[in-house]
Formats: sequence, structure tokens, C-alpha cells
Amino acid sequence: MAAKSKKNRADGAVIGLIQARAESKPEANLAKMEVMIRRAAGNGAQIICLQELFLTPYFCQAEDYACFQLAEPVPGPTTERLGRLARRLKVVLIAPLFERRARGIYHNTAAVIDADGRYLGKYRKMHIPDDPLFYEKFYFTPGDLGFRVWDTKYGRVGVLICWDQWYPEAARLAAMQGADILFYPTAIGWHPREKAALGRAQLEAWQMTQRAHAIANGCYVAAVNRVGLERSAGGGCLEFWGRSFVADPMGRLVAEAGADCEQVVLAEARFDEIEETRTHWPFFRDRRIDAYGGLKERFYPGG
Repeated sequence: MAAKSKKNRADGAVIGLIQARAESKPEANLAKMEVMIRRAAGNGAQIICLQELFLTPYFCQAEDYACFQLAEPVPGPTTERLGRLARRLKVVLIAPLFERRARGIYHNTAAVIDADGRYLGKYRKMHIPDDPLFYEKFYFTPGDLGFRVWDTKYGRVGVLICWDQWYPEAARLAAMQGADILFYPTAIGWHPREKAALGRAQLEAWQMTQRAHAIANGCYVAAVNRVGLERSAGGGCLEFWGRSFVADPMGRLVAEAGADCEQVVLAEARFDEIEETRTHWPFFRDRRIDAYGGLKERFYPGG
């Protein structure tokens, strides 16, 4: 889709997702993102989301103390630079960054910048994985800001990050705050040795769980992934599978990127579809909030 006309917030918004290969240096990645953001805006995108930790290769493949030098404050120099770009292009930007909060405290964070260049706030990734080649607990403190949404010029957006996408509770709590669109900046891929046996199932599960969030919450879901083969100094290797997509409130794919190419994904989110879907599938009306106390337990076998 290449929508040229800007839409009013009341009608909907044009989503732009930036799927790219990682360059070795932060400055090169930032320069690439600026080019792709301009391309997206030129084709009508109004709310543009970048991939998880977009300034660097996915360094969490190995536990390396030197990588902490890649972190920066949020807000900070990158949000200031992107704020100027957002103001010039009149677009909302969601920018996932490696945040340095204090000595020894770091977060996997996404900054939200409005179309006038104002920094609106940040989301800190709540669920932190620790799997082979995804050693995020070494780097990131779990988020402590809760599940947040922001009113932007073009719509009310919620932001979650990668591993958060497997948790229906996170999507629900953001949707309950009125999010029109849930964004999931992501870095997910295969170990090349596993791709033949598990690749298709893993990809389908990743897409299916997020499409289910769109259905269960009657909102749009936009997931943006990186692409390409990345090797770490510690011998790790991940093939990021791309396939960034947007799903509508009925879970239908309205846009999807390829598996092995850099791409700007564009999709129109129509907010009247949220109203229509929630009216016909009134999941929020029928929730039994009196019966969900067990969700606060680690494991709740019932009785």
C-alpha cells in the first residue's frame, strides 16, 4: 500500500514499519533509519515504528560487558535527533533503544515521539528472556513503568517489545487503556541449525499469537522485525526472519513484509473497524473480572 493522502485522526492512521538489516555501527544504522523513515513518510506513513534495538546488531547473542558502552540515556541524543526529523516530516516515531538509566541499570526501551517532535515518554520491556543466543537478562533490568499508551497526533498507541508479544496479559492491559494500535518492535530469528526442523512452526507461532491479540482485544497489531544473518564475536549466529506485519481487529493480515529483504511496510488502520469489531465481538463487555484473581499467582491449579 502507498497511501499518499494524510488522514484525520478520527478516521484512522497509516502505519509504517521499518524492516532492515543491521549495520555494524550505530551511526550507520541511524542514518539508514532516517532514509527509510523519510521514504515511509513520503508514501503517507503517519505512525512509524523501528525494529527492536535498531541502532546496533543484536548484541544479546553473547554476554559481553563491552556492549554496555552502547547504551544511552532516554531521552537523549538519539531521541533529540529523531525528534527533529519527526517534526520536519510531521510523523509519530517509535524508537527502540538500549537505555542507560544509571550505573549498572540498563533497559530495553522504546521512546515515543509525537509528530511535532515532542518526546512523549518511554516503555521499558517488561518480560526479559534468557535463551540460547538471547541472553537478555545479562543486559536488561525488567521494566518498571507498567504497560503504557500514548495519545499521539494520529491515534492512541501502545508499545510492547519482542518477548512481551507472547503474553496476553500485556496486550490486554494496553488495550484496556484505549490503544488503537499495539506496536511490537522485535528481534526474532532462527539458529540456522534449527531452521529446517522448527523454522516454519516458530514463525507461525510468532505471527499467530500476535494476530490473536488483535482479535481478543479488537485493535490493530503491528509487529516489526529485523532481517538478515547476524554473527556475534562469541560464535553465535541468528537468521532474523523479517516478515513484519500488520493485523486488523479481526486478526487478518493487511500488510506483510518479505522474509529476506529490507522493506518499508505500509498499512491503513481504520479506527471505525475497532468500534465495529468490538460491538459485534464484545469481549470487553463479557470479561469476568470478578473471577480472574488467580492471574496474580505464578501458577494457579484451581480447586
